[in-house]
Amino acid sequence: MPHIQRQALRDILQIQSVNCIECGLCCKQCTFLQQYGTPKHIADRFDPTSSKDLNMPFECSLCGLCRAICPAKINPAAMFLEMRREAVLQGKQLWHDYSRLLSYEKRGVSKRYSYYALPANCDTVFFPGCALSGTRHDKVKDIYEHLQNTIPQLGIVLDCCTKPSHDLGRERFFHSMFYEMQEFLQLHNVKNILVACPSCYQVFQEYGAGLQVKTIYEHLAATVLPSSTLHATVTVHDPCTTRDEPQIHAAIRQLIRCKSLTIHEMNSSKTQTLCCGEGGAVGCVRSDYSASWGIQRKKAAGNYRIITYCAGCAHLLGSLHPTSHIIDLFFDPQSALAGKAKVAKAPWTYLYRLFLKRYFKKSINAAVSRERTFTGERASQRDWRK
Repeated sequence: MPHIQRQALRDILQIQSVNCIECGLCCKQCTFLQQYGTPKHIADRFDPTSSKDLNMPFECSLCGLCRAICPAKINPAAMFLEMRREAVLQGKQLWHDYSRLLSYEKRGVSKRYSYYALPANCDTVFFPGCALSGTRHDKVKDIYEHLQNTIPQLGIVLDCCTKPSHDLGRERFFHSMFYEMQEFLQLHNVKNILVACPSCYQVFQEYGAGLQVKTIYEHLAATVLPSSTLHATVTVHDPCTTRDEPQIHAAIRQLIRCKSLTIHEMNSSKTQTLCCGEGGAVGCVRSDYSASWGIQRKKAAGNYRIITYCAGCAHLLGSLHPTSHIIDLFFDPQSALAGKAKVAKAPWTYLYRLFLKRYFKKSINAAVSRERTFTGERASQRDWRK
């Protein structure tokens, strides 16, 4: 396995070195690249035996803006992810910097917090994700009940997609955990995943072969939502994980306009959106880089309230600028626009996730249910490098 890992790194370093034209466009947009240089410069000088070089990629947010604006169509973020995997492979990454994040993820996949409930003839499940389940547990209930109007046999999966481990380069753990979940769902004839979290969407889309993933926002945009008439102008922050998903961008804007709201687009949105500052867990090691992204979003928003569809983005940007999650607009739009929507904060979020689990255990007549006990300590029998 180490040989495969290092070959993947060599291949992507070669691609960056050969194809980067050093135009500097990515460096102009990114504080990280301004410090370390063009992708070609980094690839040509990268030394996998150097602890300094192996720490460097953890300062990248992995947001993908470099790829989106690159005229040569290369993907530097993929190179930095492969470098992270190399650091993990060599055991040179110090995990104490990420202890809170990894603890959060560990809870998400644990027996105590996880719960799967699949009614008879269920082929579609709602996967709300960790953050939304804690910060807005009542709205997760409301969304599930609303989705049942069009999907009567809808199931629920309270679990973590383990994207934190994926982005930190903990590749073996990520693939082992994700594929165990994927195999369980497919074994029980689940074909469709409705997600609320953009990060979960990205993970299922890239790795969930055999499962069709769609955001609840696309589904809700095609259904009847509680009506309201509001007269205000807002702006939209597109999470960087949806950068390449125009159908999601369109659905979000449709949902906002259905509330009679006017949208003032930021200069950097949709395919060229900026990271909120949370991407790649960069804030754990370079809080200044993380803060710089948030400040740019605040400036771009001007005097308009930000509407986003990522609970992590809503939390981080909300500390800098009036920000609402789009779910807050669904059932309590007046409170959302007034900044009074009910949003839980840690440590209460953990308690509310347990309340949500208890609610679904009582309310869903499940033909199949489980609490997850798989720990990832034994690798999946599938070839997780594919």
